[in-house]
Amino acid sequence: MKGHFITVEGGEGAGKTSIIHALNEELLKRGYQVLLTREPGGIDIAEQIRKVILDPANIKMEERTEALLYAAARRQHLVEKVLPALEAGKIVLCDRFVDSSLAYQGHARGLGMDEVFTINQFAIQDCMPDLTLFFDITPEKGLARIAANKNREQNRLDLENLEFHERVYEAYQLLLEQFPERIRRVDADQPMREVEREAVGVITEYLD
Repeated sequence: MKGHFITVEGGEGAGKTSIIHALNEELLKRGYQVLLTREPGGIDIAEQIRKVILDPANIKMEERTEALLYAAARRQHLVEKVLPALEAGKIVLCDRFVDSSLAYQGHARGLGMDEVFTINQFAIQDCMPDLTLFFDITPEKGLARIAANKNREQNRLDLENLEFHERVYEAYQLLLEQFPERIRRVDADQPMREVEREAVGVITEYLD
């Protein structure tokens, strides 16, 4: 791969989706070729799977089914969009990747992070991000942001209780310990301008 694969991660309400658009604009201004995308989604097939996964009506969805659907969407997105962009030398900025599955399905759902990683290895074939930004904010503060944002569409994960989101947060702390060279913490509990500045600094340091 000739390009750079950069992902952003965080719990609900961490602000990563807003920040990733600002990062995209900043990198474009600096003359980089950038592909901005997201998971699950980014391409037609994966967006269809996203609707199934996040539909609040699908409360009967079993944990392993959920994990497999994420991995399926990830595979199609990777081969159809991410890998060609990396081969073309672009920076790929992706809102969530495999770490989300490890945190949400592996740890918070109790399937086991190693087990979920095994499922995803089949999907990604060792294609891991070069750099991951973890937007760090406590679940209580993140969920409070969501509650205050009346324009945000509610998805199935928003229906989970605080304990679930605390397990997600705990999982990200474990991943930070496991992959210290790849995953960099960004303090998301500050004004968005400051979060953006810190995130740009992390990416610039990596690219330099």
